[in-house]
Amino acid sequence: MSLSIRNQLPGTVTAVTPGEAMATVGVRLFGGQDLTAAITRDAAEDLALATGTAVRALVKSTEVALATGLAEGLSIRNRLPGTVTALTAGAAMASVAVAVEGAELTAAITREAADDLGLAVGVPVVALIKATEVSLVTA
Repeated sequence: MSLSIRNQLPGTVTAVTPGEAMATVGVRLFGGQDLTAAITRDAAEDLALATGTAVRALVKSTEVALATGLAEGLSIRNRLPGTVTALTAGAAMASVAVAVEGAELTAAITREAADDLGLAVGVPVVALIKATEVSLVTA
């Protein structure tokens, strides 16, 4: 299956916490970072997710926010430190490639945000991803 989703991060399920309608799923990425996905309980059951299940975490590039400093006091569960490796800016939007340990992410942000953050190759950033924006597929 081919997907247009740029960010496809391989990992292993570390925990599944089912709720009444939703479940949170802990994933250890191959680079050692921890990621949390919030998916429907039905989806977790349909995928037969359990500790040790190999998965890919899928995140649209438009759902990746970037910060250039400590990201504290936020409800966003996923905070992956990395470094900008490429920046392609247009009149309105910018595509930012970020190397995180063991993987690369792409963030699609406004050109104005990229300029305000002073983004350039080599700048350290933190990629921020809400747990509800992480989809999972079994490997």
